[in-house]
Amino acid sequence: MPYSLSSEKPLDIVIYGATGFTGQLVAEYMHAQYANTDVKWAIAGRSADKLNLIKSQLGLSETLPIIIADSQDEAALRELVQQTKVVITTVGPYQLYGDTLVSLCAELGTDYVDLCGEPSWMRQKIDALQTKAEASGARIVFSCGFDSIPFDLGVFFLQEHIQQHTGHTFSRVKCRVRAMNGKFSGGTAASLKATMVAAANDPKIMEYLVNPFALANGFTGPEQPAGNQPYFDEALNSWSAPFIMATINTKNIHRSNALLDHLYGKDFVYDEMILTGPGEQGEKMANFVANDKSLAGKDAPKPGEGPSKEERENGNYDIMFIAEENEKQVIASVGGHLDPGYGSTSKMLTESAMCLAFDDLATLGGIYTPAPAMGEALIKRLIDNAGLYFKIEK
Repeated sequence: MPYSLSSEKPLDIVIYGATGFTGQLVAEYMHAQYANTDVKWAIAGRSADKLNLIKSQLGLSETLPIIIADSQDEAALRELVQQTKVVITTVGPYQLYGDTLVSLCAELGTDYVDLCGEPSWMRQKIDALQTKAEASGARIVFSCGFDSIPFDLGVFFLQEHIQQHTGHTFSRVKCRVRAMNGKFSGGTAASLKATMVAAANDPKIMEYLVNPFALANGFTGPEQPAGNQPYFDEALNSWSAPFIMATINTKNIHRSNALLDHLYGKDFVYDEMILTGPGEQGEKMANFVANDKSLAGKDAPKPGEGPSKEERENGNYDIMFIAEENEKQVIASVGGHLDPGYGSTSKMLTESAMCLAFDDLATLGGIYTPAPAMGEALIKRLIDNAGLYFKIEK
């Protein structure tokens, strides 16, 4: 299968961090999905020995290029960035290891995707690099994994459907996670810990964490639901509990709304919670979820740790989006048939890079969330290739 968009660069995509747990899954998926195409890609990391071992373990081509670059080696990273159209990076926490790479991409006009769920770092990079990326033409797209693609594109998909059928969008959307079977990544836990440490030392970071509009380019909309206490939702006949990823997802979705020229309205209200079921058991589970601090504790998963292949393949997730206006209600769902934090995330990240590298997007240089950067083109890729579904239920 040919990919014909021209580029003067020798590579289309470089996977940086390919020796890490998630990076290996990205390389494995890239090989499985695109080995018989003319996509030109490479794997990159700190150790030649480890990169060659990954090539052997995954059955990658012996001729697949490897690139050696440490996250603090600006000269090596500059050479990497100059060789490719798009960089995929799984090397986090990004606030510790990501500054140099993303800055070089913004400077040199190379597109960039990551798995970042660190809003304070993202805000700092938006402030520092937006003008530079606009000038160079680099499309920098944060949060291209489970946080926040299903949520960001889910709202976009629902609102596009509503607009097509009513001529306008709805200003209220509730997101409710109906099922999520899988494990959080060690990288997610490490990012959370790094963010908490940074916030303890800098009050400005805490302001970003609690402000739902922290990434919305200075826009401040109406008060948003806190979503931090369990409650019984009569309409859904289920208890709802706080959803740990809402902190980053809500910020990304409000940024998307701002970048889409407030497609969802300047009065847009959005929240996320996870459903735990009815009755006493549902209430008990909701309270357990609300008080669970395991991701920030000593038993949290470590970077490089992850579920087995069987566990990844037996995972799944199902997310419902409910748009409301007066007495009208429109419901959409987004889901996938793999562990969200690993199996599905690796596919979402890869397809995001493929979308930037090869799809005919109108997106100009700048710093983006997935929906305004890739929108319908990425939804199509995720349905066709990555095992996701996007459905209108009502």
